[in-house]
Amino acid sequence: MTRTPQLVVHRDKELMAEAAAARLITHVVDAQAARGHASLVLTGGRNGNGLLAALAASPARDAVDWRRVDLWWGDERFLPEGDPERNVTQARAALLDAVPLDPGRVHPMPASDGPWGNDPEAAAEAYAAELAAAAGHHDHGRVPDFDVLMLGVGPDTHVASLFPELPAVRETERTVVAVHGAPKPPPTRVTLTLPAIRAAREVWLLAAGEDKANAAAIALSGAGEIQAPAVGAYGWSRTLWLLDGAAASQLPRELYPQASA
Repeated sequence: MTRTPQLVVHRDKELMAEAAAARLITHVVDAQAARGHASLVLTGGRNGNGLLAALAASPARDAVDWRRVDLWWGDERFLPEGDPERNVTQARAALLDAVPLDPGRVHPMPASDGPWGNDPEAAAEAYAAELAAAAGHHDHGRVPDFDVLMLGVGPDTHVASLFPELPAVRETERTVVAVHGAPKPPPTRVTLTLPAIRAAREVWLLAAGEDKANAAAIALSGAGEIQAPAVGAYGWSRTLWLLDGAAASQLPRELYPQASA
């Protein structure tokens, strides 16, 4: 497992989204060529949705066999099905409705009006069971070996719905937990934990905009993962930070090469 991240800094958020989409297409095509399928964990927020929109607009998107892509989510707002604030609703609008996915390979987190009712703990346990059922004997633990797990980095350094100092970021055993009292609305969520995130081959952290500059500086300066959850998000093969110039503005230049044009 590698904790040392690689940094790629792009000129602006639009270029970052386009380059990340191109990188993801290549990665999925390579995974499908090697193993016949690819497994991705999607993230919400403006950067995650920006990447999906760029992927939808890419002429190269059809290089992917979307019927052989497994989709999971890193976290979800615990709201009714179809709520516009749910990550899966936004992902469908940005990309998923435009590509020929196999519905059986799409794994959204439960909604608050779903089979588990308004019980986020039960929803978290159900998603953990779904992940465990999909994990093979060769995988790293009780979740599949995700090819790429994407995470947006919040201004407070949160990733998924793992917020600084809250109980979820301290979880060491369970792969999925409920979150209560999140500092940004809605307060109730379901999220992967750090142990589940670290089962991914590659973890990509997305940060664009001036409001992410301090978070990137803190997370890449050796802070602790309880205080800065992004620190604890790393893949066992590679960890990649994808930033725009504004988000990288507080980082020492020796941490990354010249920003992409």
